[in-house]
Amino acid sequence: MFTKEKPAPERNSSATLISTGTIVNGDLVSDTDLRIDGTINGNVSGTARIIVGPSGYVEGNIEGQQADITGKVLGNIKVKELLQLRGSCNVQGNIAADKLQIEPTATFNGQCQMGVIETVVKEVRHELKAAQ
Repeated sequence: MFTKEKPAPERNSSATLISTGTIVNGDLVSDTDLRIDGTINGNVSGTARIIVGPSGYVEGNIEGQQADITGKVLGNIKVKELLQLRGSCNVQGNIAADKLQIEPTATFNGQCQMGVIETVVKEVRHELKAAQ
């Protein structure tokens, strides 16, 4: 007669933190927001926001929904929505994003592709296969 709606399953809203002084050797995958203030030697991918703080360093590719970079990245960055290069960040690699915001103090050396990321990813994969 009376039906109670089942509550939607809770999504973990906490963020994962890789703090200063922490070194991770290997790929990192996260379904929640991820903040990197330490060092990652490997690829980083996630379905949420990826933040590389001022003391953060990533030597590998970053792929996620959004990214906010204020540290150093040596690798390619692909995000489906907004990519922010802020402060004194240093990015050495190619970037692909739907939207891009670069502050005047940020350093970026590489190629940039903007637009719907699915199209960009398909083009990059095609180029990689052709190069092999």
